[in-house]
Amino acid sequence: MTKLLAPVFALVGLIASAPAFAAERTITLAVQNMDCADCPYVVKKSLEAVPGVAKVTVSYKDKTATVVYDDSRGNLKALTAATTNAGYPSAPKS
Repeated sequence: MTKLLAPVFALVGLIASAPAFAAERTITLAVQNMDCADCPYVVKKSLEAVPGVAKVTVSYKDKTATVVYDDSRGNLKALTAATTNAGYPSAPKS
């Protein structure tokens, strides 16, 4: 019976450890079309809707958005698509 349970416990352990492979990432995006004081609110809300996003800070002055996200749930493509779909194209700030 123990021999039969060993693979089951190994599989459960592997599945439970999957979140351990995830990493928290921080990226700063250069955001276009932010022309008024309300624009950062729209950018922030669009980024917060992306799965895995933990924190968003938007600077109207610098035209940037800094995003902290879980890379196992979200990615750069999803972040830039979210802002672009809201009318504010973005790309990683260089």
